Order: sequence, then C-alpha cells, then structure tokens
Amino acid sequence: MSTEHSGEKTITVHKLDENRVEVWNYLGTVLQRDDTMIQIEARYNYKDQDLGTIQLRNGDRFLETHYADRWYNVFAIFDGERDHFKAWYCNITRPAAFDGDHIYAEDLALDLLVYPDLTWEILDEDEFEGLALGEDERQQARRAIKQLIVLAQRGESPFILDEKA
Repeated sequence: MSTEHSGEKTITVHKLDENRVEVWNYLGTVLQRDDTMIQIEARYNYKDQDLGTIQLRNGDRFLETHYADRWYNVFAIFDGERDHFKAWYCNITRPAAFDGDHIYAEDLALDLLVYPDLTWEILDEDEFEGLALGEDERQQARRAIKQLIVLAQRGESPFILDEKA
C-alpha cells in the first residue's frame, strides 16, 4: 500500500521474523531512496517498551534507514512529545528487500542500542542464540554488530544527526 500526501510518498514496512513470517507492519514517509537504501520517517505504533535505559513509547518519531546490502537497519529515535533524541536502535537483519512501495526486514533478534554519547549496549543475545540459523548467517550477524560498533565509536554515518532530524 502506498499513498502520496502533499508530494510525500508513504511506504509499508513489513517486519518479519527469522522464518520470514510477518510479525508487524506500519507506514512511513520516504525521505531518501536509492537502489540499496531507503530512509523513512515513521511513528512508533506498537506497545510501550522499557529497554532499561530508554523507553519506546507509542508515538515516538523514528528516522529509519533500511539497507538492501547490509545485515542491519538503524532507527534514530526521538521522543514523541518533546522530540528530543533518545538513541539509535540497530536491528540485526538479513539485507532488506525492497519491492515497490514495500520494505521487508527479516529480524534476527540481535540488537544494538547506541546512546547519544556513542556508548552502546548489545541486546537480545540469548534470543539470537536460540534461533535456528546457519553458521554463515550467525557470522554475518556478528560482523554486522562489529561494523555498527566501529561506526558508532567513530561517530560516522548512520550515527550522525543532521539539522533536519
């Protein structure tokens, strides 16, 4: 499903589990797009979650970057009421599939939370270890975590907030 409002194009994001079963979908507004990357703005429309150091609340603003050539996606999270930056949430995924007005992201449970000061925390390692994945996919996921940590420590994209955020 895709619609345009005032020249803004919406896209449907399909979050899939490791078995490619859809667990959630939502709409976002396309900000940038090329052959291997789509960046959208979306509102968190799921139940509130307490991650310990930050909370995800219904209505929080997400600037999401999905990649067709990387084993992760990255969400810059902003408070839904005051719009202050909370953190980056990185999902370890198989490379995204882009199909017209749809993004398909196959979540592999492992996550990285990167704070505004660029310190980080790995989440859901036990859940990841419990998945029935091949060794190649496990290695890809671990490499993705390492790549993200290096990018965060260097303060490189996608861990940069521009004035438009």
